[in-house]
Amino acid sequence: MKKLDNFSNCLTILRNADFKLADNNDIYRTGVIGQFNLTFELAWKALQEILRLHGAEEADTGSPREILQLGYKLGFVNDSAVWLLMLKKRNTSVHIYNEQEVDEMILLIRDSFIPAFVALEKTLREKLEEAESDWT
Repeated sequence: MKKLDNFSNCLTILRNADFKLADNNDIYRTGVIGQFNLTFELAWKALQEILRLHGAEEADTGSPREILQLGYKLGFVNDSAVWLLMLKKRNTSVHIYNEQEVDEMILLIRDSFIPAFVALEKTLREKLEEAESDWT
């Protein structure tokens, strides 16, 4: 599935980020935050697609917040607080202007957001397999 593969590819790039280099290289830090934003976009879109495959009609339309809430309600997303924080940070990341906020964002990406992405990727792969096995 293209959306899930795109999400996985972006996540791989983000997971391979050198967070030591991000400590003191402004361009690299900006790149990590940009990659997070892209990974987040692809994550909720992949979630939406897999929810549709599982017959969740509410997933046909909706904002990222609505899709994440539906995913949590149906057991596809396991930590709603982290995902809602991710959504908030994605929305405000283009307005980060001071070093302290950038540092906080980098730490959140490394310590909270990447693990949440990894868990979602695993769940989506499992749910895709379930949906495909139902077709055969």
